[in-house]
Amino acid sequence: MKKIIQRLYFEGLWQERKKREISIILGARQVGKSTLLCQLQEKAKKKGLSTLFFDLEQPSHLRELAGDEEEVIQKLVSSSNIVFIDEFHYLKNASKIFKAIYDSNRKIKIYASGSSSIEIHKHLKESLAGRFIKTMVYPLSGSELGEIEKFDHSQYLQWGGLPGLLHQRGSEAKATLLENILSTYITKDVKGLIREENVRAFNTLLYSLAQAQGSISCASNLARETGLSESTVSRHLELMSQTYVLYALNSYSTNLANELKKSKKYYFYDLGIRNILLKDLRKAELREDKGILYETAVLLQLIPQLKPNMEIRFWRTKKQEEVDFVLLKNRIPVPIEVKSTLKTPEIPRGIISFMKRYPKSPFGIVFNTNLEETKMLPDHKKIYFKKWQDSTSLSYMKSLFE
Repeated sequence: MKKIIQRLYFEGLWQERKKREISIILGARQVGKSTLLCQLQEKAKKKGLSTLFFDLEQPSHLRELAGDEEEVIQKLVSSSNIVFIDEFHYLKNASKIFKAIYDSNRKIKIYASGSSSIEIHKHLKESLAGRFIKTMVYPLSGSELGEIEKFDHSQYLQWGGLPGLLHQRGSEAKATLLENILSTYITKDVKGLIREENVRAFNTLLYSLAQAQGSISCASNLARETGLSESTVSRHLELMSQTYVLYALNSYSTNLANELKKSKKYYFYDLGIRNILLKDLRKAELREDKGILYETAVLLQLIPQLKPNMEIRFWRTKKQEEVDFVLLKNRIPVPIEVKSTLKTPEIPRGIISFMKRYPKSPFGIVFNTNLEETKMLPDHKKIYFKKWQDSTSLSYMKSLFE
């Protein structure tokens, strides 16, 4: 029997049915967008609403919407209250069609998901400005995985949070699924956007990024490792960011001369994908890179919780002072360090240095595997030692910011 998890996004998306704006659901492959659409359709039917569902990766469904714009619009609006379109970027002139339906003021709701088109951002900005609501969908969070009886968070470090893994029994089946997801990304989302002869070099770039995850990287170094030109590497990095597979963190700086300003750190959107790229699916405690597993896990829990007035960066100086992450809310910085096992709650030197340089910083956080304590700096600012699993909810931090 398949385990059904109520995604955190579901209720908000369901409430959007009352709004005329096009509901756009974005995210990497296999993060659960299609399942969300199916669950929304199922609930709509139970409420007595008529629906249409198009999966545009199915040739038959794509043919149904292959007419001219007027024909497609009529098909979408004529016989349903709600239309669901999965992988909408395959629909020719999708944004114009959505705009026409919205502007016609017809009583119809459209939910559309997308993952693989680098053109999506352009369409949303130019043709649908003010006419859509965007929801980003990520792999399962720790709080969602916590719904599973006897779930062990160490499994997340090993396999990641892609929902399809919940239905796989045994390590071999899980590894095969991760390999297939990675292969599908390369064959469907990437292959049509890069030259055939560069596919192998692109694979090398993926491996290099996985190996260097959490380290400061630049296009010139990656170009030397892969044999690609620096401009090609930059394009590939942008491609991976726009297909939601890679997160690029910028450095935090207020123009101090000794801070690194243009450097970046890259992280894959899911730990399972990174681990299959490295061909290393061992448990975290057996890994030489367990530190980066914990660091990535914290980041991947923080990103979905960011509000429009928040962002995440990292901090490093030319003197090698650094903190893993800087969480900014209304431009107020909070330094975050991620450690594995700690014997004592010793405040990391990077956090001490950061808070001296940035006295507006109200507190710091040290995520780790075993300690929960609060320490005080000489200026009475607090450093919170938290279990890394606590990064799944920023609710306890809201009061700290206020």
